[in-house]
Amino acid sequence: MVESYEIITIRLLAAVVIGAIIGFERTFHGRPAGFRTHAIVCTSSALLMLLMVFQWALVPAQFMDTVRVDPTRMAQGIMTGIGFLGAGVIMKEGLTVRGLTTAASIWMTASIGIMIGMGFYFAALFASILTIGILSLFRWVESSMPSLQFGRLVVRTLNSRHLSEDRLLDMMEKHGIKGYSPSYSVCEGGAVFEYQMTVKTRKLKNFRKLAEALRGVEEIHEFSLMPRGD
Repeated sequence: MVESYEIITIRLLAAVVIGAIIGFERTFHGRPAGFRTHAIVCTSSALLMLLMVFQWALVPAQFMDTVRVDPTRMAQGIMTGIGFLGAGVIMKEGLTVRGLTTAASIWMTASIGIMIGMGFYFAALFASILTIGILSLFRWVESSMPSLQFGRLVVRTLNSRHLSEDRLLDMMEKHGIKGYSPSYSVCEGGAVFEYQMTVKTRKLKNFRKLAEALRGVEEIHEFSLMPRGD
């Protein structure tokens, strides 16, 4: 039984350490689910899988022939519960959705905890190295990759001093921004004409330059330009 205590202690401590390492990366980048959350997720997953590993020590001898247990069912239950926790860190702010990477890291941390609880140390260690690499090194790779930046542009002009769509599109093109899927509406009792369109560019700073240019246009009553991110 002493050997069992040693196994339980080693596996739970390993889960705490690995979960904390992954969580530290999230905490360092200011994510809501960080150091403590990931450590607890990994440890709890390992703990529940230890229950499956040592289940026979808890079952009375007279029931040994009648008990049929599938360890994968416990893993399925853990991952289902983690899905709710992951959904809790996903937040939508305007057109921006944040927390997807943190939710994925929580999911992976639970998976690593399951591996540790079952004693698959190599798989858990290798998965931990891959996870840290993805969260840290891939951040640099992702920022270096060419990509399109999307946003939503809303421009309101007074009907008495109307700004033509062609002029607006020309201004956008000069700043490396293209617009598509435009919509039009009249508001404030017909006094204001509103343009709405999705915009895209290869450089996020182009949105700032366009916003500065729009500030100097007398015909514009008000506008908003909201970048859309992950």
